[in-house]
Amino acid sequence: MSDPMGRLKNKLTKEVLWIYILNLLKERPMYAYELKEKIKDKFGFEPATVSSYVVLYKLEKDGYVTAEWQESETGKPSRKYYKLTEKGRKLFQEGLNFLRNTIEKLEE
Repeated sequence: MSDPMGRLKNKLTKEVLWIYILNLLKERPMYAYELKEKIKDKFGFEPATVSSYVVLYKLEKDGYVTAEWQESETGKPSRKYYKLTEKGRKLFQEGLNFLRNTIEKLEE
């Protein structure tokens, strides 16, 4: 995407995937593939699977989310569920405030 709108959409979606992930984790813990599907449903874009895992790994490493393996009750393989931490909640709010402030400035 070399056109200005394409670049803007890419910058505000795939390049800040963390804010979408934290938004969804405010609802409840989720596993990586579930997050990818929810992003597609709720926000209308589909991040690459590898990108989702890389962002989740970084969020976990930095203490914004925690992860826990859960056994499936239906015999499926266990899944790693990610849960938002208080630090992650604060980061999400800071990101949201930044975006709101930026939009307000652009609308002036």
